[in-house]
Amino acid sequence: MACHEIAGLRLGLMEILGVKNEAERQHELAELGAGADQPGPIRSLCGAKDLATLKQFYEGAVAALEERVSATRSDDPKLPYLRTLVVLTKKVDLDLAHQIEGLTHLYRDLDEMHDFVHEIYPAE
Repeated sequence: MACHEIAGLRLGLMEILGVKNEAERQHELAELGAGADQPGPIRSLCGAKDLATLKQFYEGAVAALEERVSATRSDDPKLPYLRTLVVLTKKVDLDLAHQIEGLTHLYRDLDEMHDFVHEIYPAE
């Protein structure tokens, strides 16, 4: 069983960040197997074009994982792995939110600093 949510997120981040590493891309696609081609949040996640949609698709993938865990029988030998995967994906979700928040702060700070420079040098 593979960590499809993480592989999909890595592929989406590669797209957004402009990472052109074909070996890594093929590794993540192999991790996903047919999951990369099936309609749903994982496939959408792989091709995200911006951070907002990346986060939205990731949250959708995590929600689908949580539904899968809740539908899994308590005696299923895969249940401990699936529960651990829920914890991992939650941590990654929090990290992703913090990274987006940090970039948003940088964006706002750049505007503030730009205005400040014009206050110091009004003629420039």
